[in-house]
Amino acid sequence: MYILPSCPKCHSEYTYEMDGVFVCPDCGHEWSLDTRSDNAEEKVVRDSNGNVLSDGDTITVIKDLKVKGSSSVLKIGTRVKNIRLVEGDHDIDCKIDGFGAMKLKSEFVKKI
Repeated sequence: MYILPSCPKCHSEYTYEMDGVFVCPDCGHEWSLDTRSDNAEEKVVRDSNGNVLSDGDTITVIKDLKVKGSSSVLKIGTRVKNIRLVEGDHDIDCKIDGFGAMKLKSEFVKKI
């Protein structure tokens, strides 16, 4: 049985092949196996101190952040474990105890 590769951008396993290209239904990314070196295009995400962040890192919030759509505030010093880097303006995807799933900007965090 032929196993399709995961999406190089969002790491989704639900990819399919169409007209000689692989397509990710989650993020819409298209690629071929000939151009597997998409890692060279990946954006390097750095924290407020300039340290390179990667998936699975633990970070700390360096500033009180208002939570959009809520009256609560994410306090300075809040520790966030097992982050995931994503594309976009808010480049960190994570789960925070007491708040749930959130997206954060890397400029407001530091790596532990």
